[in-house]
Amino acid sequence: MNRKKLKKRLKRLYKSEPLRILVGLCFFIPALILEHLGFEAISLGLFIAALLLSGATVFISAFRGILRGDVFDEKLLMSVAAVGAMIIGEAEEGVAVMLFFLVGEWFEHIAVRRSRNSIRSLMDIRPDTATVLADGAESVLDAEDVAVGSVILIRSGERVPIDCAVISGECDLDNSALTGESLPISVKIGDELSSGAVVLGGAVTAKTLRTADSSAAARILDLVENAQERKSRAESFITRFSRVYTPIVFSLALLMAVLPPIFGWLDLTDSLYRALSFLVVSCPCALVISVPMAFFGGIGNAASHGILYKGGNVFAPLSNISEVVFDKTGTLTEGRLIVDKITPADCAPEKLLSLAASAEYASIHPIARALKSAATEIYPAEEITEFSGKGIIARVNGISVAVGNSYLMAQLGFSVPNADGVYVALDGKYAGSIGFADEIKAEAPAALERLRRLGVKRLSMLSGDRRENAERVGAALSLDEINAELLPDGKLSLLEKKIAENRGSVVYVGDGINDAPCLARADVGIAMGSLGADSAIEAADAVIMSDNLSRLPDAVKIARKTERIAKQNIVLAIGIKALVLLLVSLDISGMWMAVFADVGVAVLAILNSFRALIGKRK
Repeated sequence: MNRKKLKKRLKRLYKSEPLRILVGLCFFIPALILEHLGFEAISLGLFIAALLLSGATVFISAFRGILRGDVFDEKLLMSVAAVGAMIIGEAEEGVAVMLFFLVGEWFEHIAVRRSRNSIRSLMDIRPDTATVLADGAESVLDAEDVAVGSVILIRSGERVPIDCAVISGECDLDNSALTGESLPISVKIGDELSSGAVVLGGAVTAKTLRTADSSAAARILDLVENAQERKSRAESFITRFSRVYTPIVFSLALLMAVLPPIFGWLDLTDSLYRALSFLVVSCPCALVISVPMAFFGGIGNAASHGILYKGGNVFAPLSNISEVVFDKTGTLTEGRLIVDKITPADCAPEKLLSLAASAEYASIHPIARALKSAATEIYPAEEITEFSGKGIIARVNGISVAVGNSYLMAQLGFSVPNADGVYVALDGKYAGSIGFADEIKAEAPAALERLRRLGVKRLSMLSGDRRENAERVGAALSLDEINAELLPDGKLSLLEKKIAENRGSVVYVGDGINDAPCLARADVGIAMGSLGADSAIEAADAVIMSDNLSRLPDAVKIARKTERIAKQNIVLAIGIKALVLLLVSLDISGMWMAVFADVGVAVLAILNSFRALIGKRK
């Protein structure tokens, strides 16, 4: 190991709180023993060494804060208190102040690491490299250097490095890191792959659709890494409070040190000791540390459930929820068609469905998929002729089968009744129609019932779909209000009316581009399963990483728990500090009690914040 690397490693090692605490204790404990034995000069030297070695980084940080104008922070408070105690002859208390402060910082960093690791365990999903195919050769490039339109190879077991579309090969895809879904999905030519998913059971080549920095995994990571930049109202209050509070307590401590000796109430040493104790206990680090820690813990807990909050500002309104407004397609429903109604003219329903599905077997159209999913028997199809925008004609078991819309039926010379879905003709004779519906998500009824049990007063829908479809879904889910056939501006207008009428928060849940205005305007906008919908992710305050509605009540419960913990921390910190400040002012308690009120309360509040990280993963 060269000298430069060794120096860098030693520097990093010394920055760790455990080592500095250990070094300080190695000098502090012998100093206490020697002081007790009467070797005061030697013990004073050891106390000074303990303070300098353990508190060096604190002193340096305080000095740098003064240089950049950030004078009144907890590092300066601790530095003044520790050095002041040394000056007035209370060396052991000066070192104790510093060691307790380092213990508090250590707990803080442990909490931060734990919450970040909780997020990273979910979000460590973006590969650094990609295998690029060019001129028949493979080359491994940094993912960020791969251009849009490049052809990449993804082998079984590898993560998709960049959003891409399959151009050859088939495989299963594990999306669990992105959506929390346990079952792999099958992909083939033409299907899109989101970065972060894992390829299973085969290799595929694909053409990149975006750069690495704008792919799904990168967008999600960006949300998490910047989550703390959007502060909650409680966090903003703490920041403003500290900027006003700290200069005031510095001024009070100065008056407490100067005025009593001037008026003859106390001698200078006692007055300075009382002022330093007051200064230590007045440090707001318990508030400054523990409240953001509660929100960061809540964000980490939510991430382990597949819920991404963009910041702590989501928790308060989500805790005070009064109405949830849903989009329909892709939010309350699966966003894919199912066979809803078969209306035969002169044919058994099962035969009509089987023949139609057989004719559409080679098609990837959503209607074809619905037919194939519903049919119990599918036969080989021959002589397949597709009519763009109209339908398909094929021969199945010797029968000519035509499946399509009214335009195809008119082309074949049939007059058909008005019906939703597709029409079917067999051997030149109209045989009936097949209707479709958007399937309601299996978990939707239970999820909505859980929301009602959590105290949500109204559940409503704003949909752009046809009224009959929206009313069918709304009735099945017992929604309080159903609005349909709305354009995005119509949705927004009705949502603003709801926000004005509600005393609590109005949450909007959607998944698409047309939901972006409502997601941005709502008190809390929650995007459902929108890894590919850039506008939804940008506009929403939170993102549920899958289409699973059961995560929505989980999000509310996590928000309420986090808010409770943050408020507990505020009451704990202010209450104990106010009590000890009073005791110090009256000379009832000394610096040891001040140390507890500062560092001890911070540690208690941080330990309380750990609870925000705890939650049973579903």
